[in-house]
Amino acid sequence: MPHPDRALRVALLSYRSKPHCGGQGVYVRHLSRELAALGHDVTVFSGQPYPELDPGVRLEKVPSLDLYNDAAPFTTPPLRQWRDWIDVLEVATMWTAGFPEPLTFSLRALRELRARSDEFDVVHDNQTLGYGQLGIRAAGLPMVTTIHHPITVDRRIEVEQARGWQRISKRRWYSFVRMQGRVARRLDPVLVPSRSSADDIVREFGVRRSAVDVVPLGVDTRCFHPRPAGARIPGRLVCVASADSPLKGVATLLRATAKLATERDVSLTVVSRPTPGGPTDRLVDELSLRDRVTFVNGIDDTELAEELARAEVAVVPSYYEGFSLPAVEAMACGTPLVASRAGAIPEVVGPDGEAARLTEPGDPEELAAAIGGLLADADARTAMSTAAWNRVQERFTWRAVAEATARRYTHAIDAADGRAHRPAARL
Repeated sequence: MPHPDRALRVALLSYRSKPHCGGQGVYVRHLSRELAALGHDVTVFSGQPYPELDPGVRLEKVPSLDLYNDAAPFTTPPLRQWRDWIDVLEVATMWTAGFPEPLTFSLRALRELRARSDEFDVVHDNQTLGYGQLGIRAAGLPMVTTIHHPITVDRRIEVEQARGWQRISKRRWYSFVRMQGRVARRLDPVLVPSRSSADDIVREFGVRRSAVDVVPLGVDTRCFHPRPAGARIPGRLVCVASADSPLKGVATLLRATAKLATERDVSLTVVSRPTPGGPTDRLVDELSLRDRVTFVNGIDDTELAEELARAEVAVVPSYYEGFSLPAVEAMACGTPLVASRAGAIPEVVGPDGEAARLTEPGDPEELAAAIGGLLADADARTAMSTAAWNRVQERFTWRAVAEATARRYTHAIDAADGRAHRPAARL
């Protein structure tokens, strides 16, 4: 049997790890901290943007050409900055409208780990799913893989909402998804954050059900916890989402906010950075919401928790979520939540009306009615706040996530040892 208390040397891979949004950087930071607290030796290998890590966790930077940085995205760096054939592949893929990072990071990680294979007991890949992961596995390193949700869902939604030539562009951008499916089918174990996500990964990627293991995500209750009731601003709404991603439903929320603004005094804070002149930025002006909507970005966990705690209602209007950390973070702050009945959200928040109210994704009328109903009912907000905090304490802590993940590490190590000692088949 595996030994869950065994101190392990862990290489945790993340092709991009934005610290405060997007999920990957949040996952890497909190999981690595709690693994280290359990006594494991954790090294994070990450491309840009790099994560913020807690003391006791090492960061090994695996730099790309950073073609998608916020300051100057899609800018080709001078030739003198190109280092090798992987950089050439990265630029060539960008020039042809593809997204290279999962593949190119996986190749760089393979190069690093081949040279340092004796330094680690197990490799944990955070949804890179590049061909390099197969090389790492072939090199004999035990591997555990986390898939938060299949990107095929993102691709389908964005292609459906695109028009004209943008459909071709979107399909090309998401061409890396075929690689991710091929790689995922050859990996075991695959950790997923919810039963809903497990079903989607089996269906969309063709992963064997027996290879999939559900390990929910957690929330840092040191930062995300209820504040005094008087801290909330009347009529304040908050949403944590990538503003320009159609998958996240921010446009639906903006339309719902415009409807609410005709009936009551409301304001909306969106924790994100929309592209200036982009679809979300234009929609704010089209709906005459410039004086009611504020976008904030670059904030740390404490500031994010304070934003959530200042709101009377938090909103997760996504068309799909494999788990939804923003929903759990809002619940941890005791902020009444309105969320879409989509993906894993109902599984995460529980029965409709207890810790959250659920609405159909993409329906601004229903979303406005649900938000308005909560804003008008102080007793309902109080009951929901208590139920949400209790649900988080019972189900979603990072310590529990780390303990469950470490058990999967030891299973993977023991399985790899079994393969290594198995007699070769006779030809």
